[in-house]
Amino acid sequence: MKRIAFLLAATVTLISTSFSQSPEITVNELKTHVQYLASDELEGRGSGTEGNRKAAEYLQQQFASYGLKPAGKDGSFLQEFEFVSAVKLGSKNALSISPAQGAKRQYVVDRDFRPLGFSSNAAVTGSVVFAGYGISAPEKEYDDYKDIDVTGKIVVALRYGPDGNDIHSELYRFTSFRNKARYAREKGAAALIIVDQLSEDPVKLSYDQSHSTSGIPCISVRKSVLEELLAPLKKDLGGIQESIKADRKPVTFEIPGVMISLETEVIQVMSRTANVLGYVEGTTHKDEVVVIGAHFDHLGYGGESSGSLQPDAIAIHNGADDNASGTAALLEIAQKFAASKNSLTRTVLFIGFSGEELGTLGSQYYTNNPYFALNQTVAMLNMDMIGRMKENTLTVHGVGTSPVWNDIVKKWNTAPDTMSIRTVADGFGPSDHASFYTKDIPVLFFFTGTHNDYHKPSDDWDKINYEDKQRIARYVYNIANDVQSMTPRPQFTKSQPTASAMGGGDGRGFSVTLGVVPDYAADVKGMKIDGTRAGGPGEKAGLQAGDIITMLGGKKILNIYDYMGILGELKVGQVVEIEIMRDGKPMTVSATMTKR
Repeated sequence: MKRIAFLLAATVTLISTSFSQSPEITVNELKTHVQYLASDELEGRGSGTEGNRKAAEYLQQQFASYGLKPAGKDGSFLQEFEFVSAVKLGSKNALSISPAQGAKRQYVVDRDFRPLGFSSNAAVTGSVVFAGYGISAPEKEYDDYKDIDVTGKIVVALRYGPDGNDIHSELYRFTSFRNKARYAREKGAAALIIVDQLSEDPVKLSYDQSHSTSGIPCISVRKSVLEELLAPLKKDLGGIQESIKADRKPVTFEIPGVMISLETEVIQVMSRTANVLGYVEGTTHKDEVVVIGAHFDHLGYGGESSGSLQPDAIAIHNGADDNASGTAALLEIAQKFAASKNSLTRTVLFIGFSGEELGTLGSQYYTNNPYFALNQTVAMLNMDMIGRMKENTLTVHGVGTSPVWNDIVKKWNTAPDTMSIRTVADGFGPSDHASFYTKDIPVLFFFTGTHNDYHKPSDDWDKINYEDKQRIARYVYNIANDVQSMTPRPQFTKSQPTASAMGGGDGRGFSVTLGVVPDYAADVKGMKIDGTRAGGPGEKAGLQAGDIITMLGGKKILNIYDYMGILGELKVGQVVEIEIMRDGKPMTVSATMTKR
């Protein structure tokens, strides 16, 4: 093992020294960094994988070669943290069915049935109700639970909805497994069984990036298991589907005389990954810190629940733009600062974040475990996807988080690197700067936009525009260099979101917003808030970062999926009661929902 570790380190060292390094930000060095980070050798850099570890090692080697000081654990550049990377079957998974007539039948786990990845671990026995598609959407005049009582019973429901898996169906957003589990739980069911009517196999076991369970046991069974239950009733599964589709009316009924016993055990698999931290120490104000960051993780081989926009393609997602592009710029900017370290006023900390694709886990971990005190962190500059600029336009988010940002953003947009700068005031957003903004730190986020290769295997190194990326990296360096020397330090302000910015946070895909940002890393029962938007309903209601929402509009919330599902059912202008836990104490507030 020592020999293998030595060879890997030697390989990375060879890569890091195989080109002529310049203290300036160069196209060749940017390309070299991206080519390695987005190579098949790193297998998509998924957090917790060997490819991700190689990427972190590469950043370490580069930081060390520039002369940066390590800010990780035990004198290293690495800040390790643990996260849930997958789920697996436990030993206590069982299913048996006692029909009205005949002998009890035992079923085999991972062949005849599987628990869903978010299932609660429990054993239940109960009578059986067939609940159509298991959807409760009275606002759309469709409710499978309208005429049945499932209290204490086991619900059997079909996958998808009356229109199949049509994303354009008005019922599509009600058809997720999480929503179906929530509806069953809210109606008092003891357990939920899902049947994929389009496949004989039970649904694959997968992890959906939420620590919290559904609150009831949830399994998937073979289609033939349901057909066996329907046969004595002379009911045909295909006929049921056709009837629901044609009449737009639920088909639900009890299955008399049948008892089902099931037990579920899903075990969370823990993995480790690491942020990479190195700094150049300042002089007269060395205790004050400017953070420059970029995430280096990506989606690995993709697949279901990975975030891939081609989830059926199990292939390396190289992530050249997302975010080898930002990571390469981070390295070049670090090298340039290191070359002029004796002239720095403040300390500049460079962070390569891992776990961003899993919900900004790395940046949240750093802001909860900072190397430098957060009250001495004067600003955070973040680069995420800066390699595919279109129409010479760079978007800079966060300009509303400090009064100085607008002038600085304009000041350094000069020839020969002049660009069209689109500014967004909001400090929140789907990247690592948001973790710093919630800690009242001024932020800027540099971004060139999405494209057809975003979160797909086709996001490759040869599609990056390196000349444009060089211009952006020089621009970010100039802003950071200005910030590290300015007096006084940038003042923090809570930004007022623009209409376009309100699409982030809890508002995506819904007509209303509460104006809160979820803490995706929190392992709690409920939905923990990482921050509130200025002027939003949540802030006006008195919600604060750290609050845990446990009830919304009279409905229980166990996880972020419950929260998102209930949010989608609310209307503009609706006043809802919100039950929260704050510092271990229950509280109730009211909020008026506003348009997204």
